[in-house]
Amino acid sequence: MTTFLSIAEAAAATGLTATTLRYYEQIGLIAPIERRSGARRYGDADLRWIEFLVRLRATGMSMRDMQRYAELLRQGPTPESVTERQALLEDHARRVEADLVTLSDTLARIRAKISGYAALTAPDAPGAADVPLCSPSRRSAA
Repeated sequence: MTTFLSIAEAAAATGLTATTLRYYEQIGLIAPIERRSGARRYGDADLRWIEFLVRLRATGMSMRDMQRYAELLRQGPTPESVTERQALLEDHARRVEADLVTLSDTLARIRAKISGYAALTAPDAPGAADVPLCSPSRRSAA
């Protein structure tokens, strides 16, 4: 059985605001939502689509690319539409993978810095109490 949610319930379920949901519908990211007595009713398929959009946005896909993807999806499974959707997602996946490499490197550097501070502040470290954790005159080294 399909569950229908009000805009407030859909906003709570997706982590977006009602204003954002209306905006996404206005710019074509979300197909026009079914209404009953003037109120939007979000179905299961709508929520799955919105959750996918949230993930694309969270991983840095541009609104323009998201709009293009939504437009292509509405065209149906034509060979051209499927090929272009695949290409859009492949390009985005490459950008996400590059971001993951950068984030992983940054996390490793942060962890190394934390380990250094832990070593400096260990109770048994020689002169630990006398060693500053950073040098204001050497900001680039922090």
